Amino acid sequence: MVEDVKKFTEELIKSLVSEPDLVKVQDFQDEEENPIIEIMVSESDMGRVIGKSGKIAKAVRTLIQAAAFNKGIKRVKINIDSF
Repeated sequence: MVEDVKKFTEELIKSLVSEPDLVKVQDFQDEEENPIIEIMVSESDMGRVIGKSGKIAKAVRTLIQAAAFNKGIKRVKINIDSF
């Protein structure tokens, strides 16, 4: 189930950035077995993913949460970072 959300996240982020080949999406679990999705984009694409006042990042998080909920995952944590 988490794999489907991970693939959705990767496709979503790749559609936003100018360098889609550099996008990396990984999934982990915290101490309480809750899934964590980590999104890594290039430094030059951070502005595109975060957006003005964080509006795009908030929308991305909402879409990922909705996709996870549809797959039966009640809560997922999303980290966005650059390299």
